[in-house]
Amino acid sequence: MKFNEVKSFAKINLALNITGKNSILHKIETIVAFTSLYDRILIKKTKFKKHKIVFFGKFSKGINRNNTVFKLLEILDKKKLLNEKKFFIKIDKQIPNKAGLGGGSMNAANILRYFIKKKIIKINKSEVLNICKLIGSDVILGLNPNNCILTSQNLIKYFPNSEKFYILIVKPNYGCDTKIIYSKVKKFKKPKLSNPNKKMFNLNFLKKMDNDLELAAFLEYSNLRYIKLYLETLFNPIFVRMTGSGSAIVSYYKSKKRCESAKKMFSKKYKNYWCIVSKTI
Repeated sequence: MKFNEVKSFAKINLALNITGKNSILHKIETIVAFTSLYDRILIKKTKFKKHKIVFFGKFSKGINRNNTVFKLLEILDKKKLLNEKKFFIKIDKQIPNKAGLGGGSMNAANILRYFIKKKIIKINKSEVLNICKLIGSDVILGLNPNNCILTSQNLIKYFPNSEKFYILIVKPNYGCDTKIIYSKVKKFKKPKLSNPNKKMFNLNFLKKMDNDLELAAFLEYSNLRYIKLYLETLFNPIFVRMTGSGSAIVSYYKSKKRCESAKKMFSKKYKNYWCIVSKTI
């Protein structure tokens, strides 16, 4: 049986506000885009008695058994939604881990979407939402990889034809611990994205926004601040902002040439750091 291929696109937070906290989790609102950077997922039904998951590629090292794909399959098996079927899944990891790019969450989301699309599992919207929550808070965003705004009330509104950017994504040779970053956030903002509209993807609006996790990340990993400051000097980016809880930082450009020139300059100064030119899709 042949493998079916699924592309799992990286997610970036154009802006992210922390608006409060309940007993367990912080409340966030965020403007999200997807990029042309993706992991390649190969899936096929197998005669093995257990699911088989194999990671390979540039960022495949260090992924343990407690990963999002394993969690998804475990949940689907417990709910008996796969009807005892087993799958062989190979994932070519091109998205770095612990970068704020949602690599693992998007992998799980795209496999779940594949199962639904191919009618391997049949579930309603509330069951889909519940499964996503059990894996991770941002998994739901990967079910429809289009530009969107997530409000602090957990409502998602999509804007597929929003403004596009060339982006330089850079990541130091370490990742950020999401739990530690969130634990350091003490101040909250009033919601700004409660009435999502397409204008929120415009340059003038985005330039005025922030990522509220930056301050906490810079306190914990001081070098990130210097990376951002340096990126801001390279070929006049529209703005530079950390994505998610880091450690990746993204420079936004309208010009592909400027973006590629910035990559060359960054690579000369930070030879051991990963960086790539991509584009929002």
